[in-house]
Amino acid sequence: MSNKFESLKSKLKEVHNLNQAASLLGWDQQTYMPPGGAAARAEQLSTLSKIAHEKFTSDEIGQLLADLAGADFEYDSTEASLVRVAQREYHKARKLPPDLVAEMSKTFALAHEIWTKARAESDFAQFRDTLAKIIDLNVQAAEAYGYEDHIYDALLDLYEPGMKSAEVKAVFDELKGTLVPLVKSIADQQDVVDDTVMHLDYDEQKQWDFGLLPLQAIGYDLKRGRQDKSTHPFTTSFSVNDVRITTRVYKNELPTALFGTLHEGGHALYEQNIDQSLEGTLLAGGTSLGVHESQSRLWENVVGRSREFWQFYYPKLQEFFPEQLGSVDLETFYRAVNKSEPSLIRVAADEVTYNLHIFLRFELEQALLTQTLRVDHLPEAWNAKMEEYLGLTPPNNAQGVLQDIHWSGGMMGYFPTYTLGNILSLQFYQQTLQDIPDLPQQFARGEFGALLNWFRERIHRHGSKFTANELIRRVTGAEQIEAGPYLAYIKAKYGEIYQLS
Repeated sequence: MSNKFESLKSKLKEVHNLNQAASLLGWDQQTYMPPGGAAARAEQLSTLSKIAHEKFTSDEIGQLLADLAGADFEYDSTEASLVRVAQREYHKARKLPPDLVAEMSKTFALAHEIWTKARAESDFAQFRDTLAKIIDLNVQAAEAYGYEDHIYDALLDLYEPGMKSAEVKAVFDELKGTLVPLVKSIADQQDVVDDTVMHLDYDEQKQWDFGLLPLQAIGYDLKRGRQDKSTHPFTTSFSVNDVRITTRVYKNELPTALFGTLHEGGHALYEQNIDQSLEGTLLAGGTSLGVHESQSRLWENVVGRSREFWQFYYPKLQEFFPEQLGSVDLETFYRAVNKSEPSLIRVAADEVTYNLHIFLRFELEQALLTQTLRVDHLPEAWNAKMEEYLGLTPPNNAQGVLQDIHWSGGMMGYFPTYTLGNILSLQFYQQTLQDIPDLPQQFARGEFGALLNWFRERIHRHGSKFTANELIRRVTGAEQIEAGPYLAYIKAKYGEIYQLS
């Protein structure tokens, strides 16, 4: 069996390397590639994706997996985990025709440049036909994968394996019961928090330089990563030892770059702290997008927006911007970075209203995939949902239906993982505090190693060896995702900030 396992591992590494090469081309497209290179890049990505798919779905790999299925490996071992994960991915990939894989890759690469231009010009018509094709390709893929209850399940499974849209809806309905009235209560107390200081003029290079301080302090290794600028912040991993992030900087929006950096840094910490023995395998990545988002949202919000974090970092930020912040006290600043108010842009939304942005995207994606909503009517439907959930109507499509990069990349079924990540961040953190009660005091001293080590040991190092539910059980003892800790955190934090009874 050992010879067959080594043969499987070798063949899977070839597929992994092809996929990572494609990822590198994708990173370059979103950071440094000139727009004129889009057509050629789409062809390159299409070729790599098709070759990787054909190699992965070969009969030879299928036979090796079948031979190894009954091997006497311990469940937690790398051998058993690799076979288990490869079997799951292999049987799913076999359902997709290689030509469909190539067409999807090519279309999504071309779509990025089309979306970027449409967003810059706030012109949905430029992106409409491309989006219609993306939806059609996703429908074709979902039908090929197969599903029992809802077409959305087939795509959700790509990002959150094993989860069903009905489960997502149940969790979202539970959140709505608390968040919707909380938003209304906060609206009645808006004068309690003034965030004017967030929108003064802040030199963009100084914002960038300051953001690197906490980024490195929480553990991001710049010898095995780098930060660049992009239209939409993202993290990509080519190796455990090459994990890159991006952010974007606005002169009059101080939180954008700072919290974007912390958010992507959280993703990167997960990837950089996967056990080196998993390098080059299918296991060298996060187990699900919900678990991955738990890391980014934890560092961005639970840590980065905490009072203790700013007890340490605010004096340093004042040194960078003495004119803007020299006369602003810590408590005023802390409340400003946590101001809760309905807003147009998801990535800039506060912790209370953020999930409302996800609810509307989840519902619109389901409608698009079931063809109960036509693409032509999407901007109007988007605006109606914004009014329903947030009481706002986007003044243009750039701040509305065109704001997110995900659909241009073909990623439908992805959005729910953001809210699942919010919930998991507190479900995990609650356990962390039981194990290390003085964590907040450590943050106030600028110390984050204990928190990182806790997550490295319990989650990061395992890569994708275990499912999300298996990790939840191992880390917290719970059987599945639970919204209670998150809702308790939100109510306590914002009840105090907004003086709610």
